[in-house]
Amino acid sequence: MDQLIQAVTVYALPVLFAITLHEAAHGYAARYFGDNTAYMMGRISLNPLRHIDPIGTIVVPLVLFFLTSGAFLVGYAKPVPVNFGRLRNPKRDMIWVALAGPASNFLQAFIWGLALVLLQAFGSTEPYFYDVARAGVQFNLLLMVFNLFPVPPLDGGRILVGLLPVRQAIALSRIEPYGFFIVMALLLTNIFSNFWLGPLMGVSQQLLQILLSPFQMLL
Repeated sequence: MDQLIQAVTVYALPVLFAITLHEAAHGYAARYFGDNTAYMMGRISLNPLRHIDPIGTIVVPLVLFFLTSGAFLVGYAKPVPVNFGRLRNPKRDMIWVALAGPASNFLQAFIWGLALVLLQAFGSTEPYFYDVARAGVQFNLLLMVFNLFPVPPLDGGRILVGLLPVRQAIALSRIEPYGFFIVMALLLTNIFSNFWLGPLMGVSQQLLQILLSPFQMLL
């Protein structure tokens, strides 16, 4: 029980921000490129209650936390509705709408990383703040990398559909109803972790460190 309470207090804020801003970014990008569906449904919002899915936002992260002893933690919110047919250039703009969510997570990881730099610069000795900031970096990078996996309905799958020629894009889009099961199977066999998650997390962390290094030297 103590472990559960500690995990909730540390991860609650980063997880809510990560998932809320991820979905809101999709909605904002869709509106920018011509589709007002998410805006009309009130989903371009920073209110977490508009995006929370009880299973994906709460249950899944907690179950994964305990099953993997905290090594793997990811979740999801209610998908923002996007009518790709209303985009000004559906095939091209689909890429930007899909990319907006992971991009928002990388930006948040940078902000949490900057918070860590500031905590160190000002000599903070409160471990809780460090734990929350580290959780913010880790969860946002994990959510970004997870969603960039090139299988629909994940964001990476939609990006790939937008990049492929029409015939191949249609063929890939047909596996969307089975995408979740494909990813789960790859997770259970460690293929996802060994060949996608691990390598891309390493690259993302190195890139983040490069971007933060000027602030570390300055402060």
